[in-house]
Amino acid sequence: MGENDNNNNNNTDNETVDPIEQQVGSLPSPEQLAQQEETVKITLALSRVSVRYFKEQAKKHNTSYQKMIRRLLDLYTREYKNRDK
Repeated sequence: MGENDNNNNNNTDNETVDPIEQQVGSLPSPEQLAQQEETVKITLALSRVSVRYFKEQAKKHNTSYQKMIRRLLDLYTREYKNRDK
């Protein structure tokens, strides 16, 4: 039995797993992200790969990539807000 046998994600002791990456399977689909709600304008720097992905998905679903990102954040907030109660 090796040192990492009990570690299902095969990471060494020096590696960490991003908790967001662990939740990918429970994230909403792009279709679920294309909805409208009241908004507040902010400035936010995002990774190029994320923006590119959301733009591609928004085009496929005839919506705005900003709306999809906003919906994802809303769903994330709702999920964790309910856990805090």
